[in-house]
Amino acid sequence: MAELKYTIIKNKTQYKDYSNKLEELVFSNSKKKAVKDEIDLLTLLIERWDTAHNSFHEVDPVTLLRSFMNEQQLKATDLVELLAVSKGYVSEILNYKKGMSKEVIRKLAERFKVSHEAFNRYYELKAADDIPSKKQTVRLKRKKTAIV
Repeated sequence: MAELKYTIIKNKTQYKDYSNKLEELVFSNSKKKAVKDEIDLLTLLIERWDTAHNSFHEVDPVTLLRSFMNEQQLKATDLVELLAVSKGYVSEILNYKKGMSKEVIRKLAERFKVSHEAFNRYYELKAADDIPSKKQTVRLKRKKTAIV
């Protein structure tokens, strides 16, 4: 009997190996059915591991995104290129001013190799009046200085 090429993921090393293999296959842009089936299988195995071992529901999608960015040393400008959106939109996402579109969620899930649900969850946005303007920020700083 032939040995299986892939099995259920049992540890982080195997998870990283499968994630790297998946990334390699996705970026190969192969149109072969066998490669597409391999991508589907690896995606399923990785998502199963993610569901069982990650606590995505404990952090909001923006915090999760910032964590991935920090872990992989990405800047907001890298997201602009990855997501093919404006700098302003990325800034608004990272500052809780705008929600993530379906396309952004799809691209982030694909890039960070997680299920769409990791980014497609409710989180509270900040209202414009919750965010002090530059003038208000300066005034707040001055008041704090005067009080001390």
